[in-house]
Amino acid sequence: MTKFKIISSVVALSAMPVIAQAACGSGERVVKFSHVTAVSGHPKGELVAALAERFDERFEGSMCMEVFPNSTLFNDDKVLEALVLGDVQLAAPDVGKFDAYTKQLQVFNLPFLFDSTEAVQAFTETAQGEEILMSMEDSGIIGLGWVFNGMRQFSANRPLLEPQDAAGLKFRATTSDVTEAMISALDATPQALAFAEVYGALQTGVVDGQENTWSNIYTGKFYEVQDGVTETNHQFLTYLMVTSQEFLDSLGEDRELFTELVDEVSAEYNAKANEANAAARQAIIDNGGTVRELSNEQRAAWVDVMKPVWEQFEDEIGAEVIAVAGGDTN
Repeated sequence: MTKFKIISSVVALSAMPVIAQAACGSGERVVKFSHVTAVSGHPKGELVAALAERFDERFEGSMCMEVFPNSTLFNDDKVLEALVLGDVQLAAPDVGKFDAYTKQLQVFNLPFLFDSTEAVQAFTETAQGEEILMSMEDSGIIGLGWVFNGMRQFSANRPLLEPQDAAGLKFRATTSDVTEAMISALDATPQALAFAEVYGALQTGVVDGQENTWSNIYTGKFYEVQDGVTETNHQFLTYLMVTSQEFLDSLGEDRELFTELVDEVSAEYNAKANEANAAARQAIIDNGGTVRELSNEQRAAWVDVMKPVWEQFEDEIGAEVIAVAGGDTN
């Protein structure tokens, strides 16, 4: 019998109910996984739930996993500190949350660098991608693997077709230097907010817009409090599943099975990310949301405004890393 437990408070933004399952048994070691998204209808949420289920099946009687979705334990601004302190054992924040530990992960947030899941997958399999995965080892944080979501889109309280339409607006931003620079390039103002705070901030006018994937926009219901969503496909949202060196070392002979499970489930669910986002896009439309597509000329104008951000971060990320991420294999 599966015993993994998904623990959630009543969160207004959740698109689907979360069902709490049986608690860990007496004497079992509890492994806590904290993340910020919904469980159902979200690539990361569903991947983590599947990982927890298989974890409990393989480690039955010795360890079990408790999952805390929807920021019910920690948000992504606090979870890395909690990981290092041992308050959680697993997390999978947006790569933009790692700036304090490494600047190389910023490559994933460069606007219009990646144009597909396949391009991101190819980069993660390069020598540079493998190096970035382990770039926080000195801080006691170990990269276990990549979790894919999808391309990010802009929305606001007014139509966005040309980049100048964003001028003067306040946009929610992740705590990523690259994302903040990208929004500033639009003559707009970035406002750092935790994911759980976005809906309320959009609803009350604290911010005028946001940028995120179809699955995040749908499960967060951001489309309800925005004029519409513009399909800019300007960034690819990548999460990094991490653990602490201390926890990994404590697994002893179970370490190999643990890493095998992470690889197995990540590969399976990353392959489903495109499908999940396509379904979320259609669900937004079906629920009365507006989706705006750009012409080739309009998209080119967004690229022209944002692409200079690359040069701002070339020294921190590395010119070679950017070149390889962009498909230069020479």
